[in-house]
Amino acid sequence: MKQYALDLWGRAVETLRVARGLVGYSDDNAASRAYYAAFYAVSALFAMEGRTFRKHSSLEVAVHRDLVKTSRWLPERGRDFSRLVSLRERGDYGVERHVSREEAMESVQRASRIVEQVRQEHPEVFKSE
Repeated sequence: MKQYALDLWGRAVETLRVARGLVGYSDDNAASRAYYAAFYAVSALFAMEGRTFRKHSSLEVAVHRDLVKTSRWLPERGRDFSRLVSLRERGDYGVERHVSREEAMESVQRASRIVEQVRQEHPEVFKSE
């Protein structure tokens, strides 16, 4: 499971870098990539514990149930994750409403906080960007 977690971590770091580069150029895609950076990071964290998820919604539930409600994470990180879910849905599927540049920047900041939170839980495994 550790190798799987490391693969997910690498995806998280790379995807966050891509999200940063897309802000102002393709804000819908920046928000989507920011969400996926957080998704991969949190998935890596759970993989270290031998847990995987098939659905995005199941991962979001686990963030709140297993990380926030247990006080392992501050409530703000749970709000960050849920906001990223919302912005990703708008970025990927919004027809009349798109992600603004400000929201794209916000999504990158929220994803950065989540990636850093995960890194801090296993700094010996999850190296800095």
